[in-house]
Amino acid sequence: MKKRKKRSRLRGRRTCGFGSRKKHRGKGSRGGCGMAGTGKRAGQKITWLLKNMPNYLGKKELKSYRAKLKAINLGDINERLDSLIKKGFAKKTSEGIEINLKDYKILGNGNINEPLIIKATSFSKSAEEKIKAKGGQAIAENKKSE
Repeated sequence: MKKRKKRSRLRGRRTCGFGSRKKHRGKGSRGGCGMAGTGKRAGQKITWLLKNMPNYLGKKELKSYRAKLKAINLGDINERLDSLIKKGFAKKTSEGIEINLKDYKILGNGNINEPLIIKATSFSKSAEEKIKAKGGQAIAENKKSE
C-alpha cells in the first residue's frame, strides 16, 4: 500500500507545515524596504518617524497661492502705538500718526484716541468708519497678483 505524502495534506493550511517561521512565507524574511510599514499604523517605526520626520503622518494641507493676512484690532494698535513708533512701523506727522501695516487686515474691535493714517492690505467696515470718525485715513494697499 502506498503511503500518502504529508505535503499533500499541508498545502491548504496557513503555514504549509513550516509553523510560524517567516523564512518560508514568500518575501517575509527580507524585512521592509525603505519606508515600508510607515502607514496609518506605523508600529515599530512610529518613534523614529516622530523624531526624524514630524510632518510625515497626518493630513497634507493644500497651500493657497494667496498669503494669509494677519489680523489686528484697532484697540491693539492704540495700545501699542509707542512700540510701533520705536520699531519703525509708525511715525508722527502733522496730520496724525502714520502707520504702515502692509500684511495686515485691520479689524474694528476697540477704539482709537487720535487721528491715525493707517496703510494696510484691507480693512473691515467698522474699522474704516472708526478711523474716519476720528479724522484719520484708511488706505488699502491691495497686492498686485503676478
